[in-house]
Amino acid sequence: MAPKVVERKGTHLLHGDDHLRRGEDVASAISVSTTFLSLLPTEGSPNATDYRNPARHVYSRYTTQNSTRVEHILSQITDGFALTYSSGLAASYSALVFFKPKRIAITEGYHGAHAMIEVYRKVAPDVKIIQLDDEFQSGDLCWLETPLNPTGESRDIQYYADKVHKVGGKLIVDSTFAPPPLQYPFKHGADCILHSGSVVDLIGLSVRLMPFVATKYFGGHSDMLSGVLVVRTKEEWDILQSDRTYMGNSMGSLESWLLLRSLRTFHLRLPRQSETASALVEWLQKVALTPAGQSFEGIPGGVLTKVWHSSLQGKDARGFDPSTQMTGGWNATFSIQVSKPQYAAWFPHSLKYFTPATSLGGVESLVEYRASWDPTSDPRAVRISVGVEDLEDLKADIRQALKHLVKEESKL
Repeated sequence: MAPKVVERKGTHLLHGDDHLRRGEDVASAISVSTTFLSLLPTEGSPNATDYRNPARHVYSRYTTQNSTRVEHILSQITDGFALTYSSGLAASYSALVFFKPKRIAITEGYHGAHAMIEVYRKVAPDVKIIQLDDEFQSGDLCWLETPLNPTGESRDIQYYADKVHKVGGKLIVDSTFAPPPLQYPFKHGADCILHSGSVVDLIGLSVRLMPFVATKYFGGHSDMLSGVLVVRTKEEWDILQSDRTYMGNSMGSLESWLLLRSLRTFHLRLPRQSETASALVEWLQKVALTPAGQSFEGIPGGVLTKVWHSSLQGKDARGFDPSTQMTGGWNATFSIQVSKPQYAAWFPHSLKYFTPATSLGGVESLVEYRASWDPTSDPRAVRISVGVEDLEDLKADIRQALKHLVKEESKL
């Protein structure tokens, strides 16, 4: 049974930035200005500004009205200090600059993060890459992605937090697949949370941070790029903000406005996506368990062979139960496996209500042949991001697509 979706914090999403509102507009205005009126000599120096709570904006590389409002809302719903970036990969790179790890422990997950780490190693060639289950030592950064891309399976945050903290290392959790209220990594020992917003899938190594996917579920409309880091203290936030200023990877003005607009309905979208995905996974599991030679609701048995999702894991050998971590509901992105690579390649293009495209978290359901983006993926795997459509329509769509693939196999 899926955990109950709780702690939606809708009031925070609507009013968490009220103290920053200026003027009479109910909806936030789009500002395209990159620079603002200079301070009077009697008003002090911009260098003395508290950039988390600026009385005035001086240059968009530092702060803007909408990006500041976004960061205050995200901070409230993530229980930390949030900072926005131009993309999830930009946020990820900034985390490496901040932590300066001697080694990065990472296993599987989003291949764009692996490629980003390889870019970082061009300027830090002594940084070594190890696996999550290797022995840790001082100076290590544990990059934990949970739920995991593309399968949607959960990893035990508390276990890896205890393991890396025991030697004085740090834990970053990429929580892109499970923004609040689904999961709160700080409650389980994370030092930093990442929400990734990049839609670019690259190929490379094996490390990840704790990102919140701003492009994905926070943005929710497949129309913007952004990334978010969340840290525990204002002091950490100040360092990251200064680094961001001189790395030049601030979020753009239009993206800030789009993200602020989207956050107003986040608490309505995500629970719907989580609930629909949970029910869809339960149904798909019944299809996958149907033996060849039999059928389930008209779908031939054996065509769908596996479903990956946090709700299907149960306890692992160490006793970790994903439901104790995913306390606000199950993730709405997951993967399935079909019996033949040609089925996987054509499945996204045989659907009506699922859009064949990469990325995740949008209001429209998305489906992608994973190997077309990540050649290291199983050629039979398909990733699904569930939107806000009606459950029965999504089930009917998958049903007709699977039946179509079997019927038209000779033409694929």
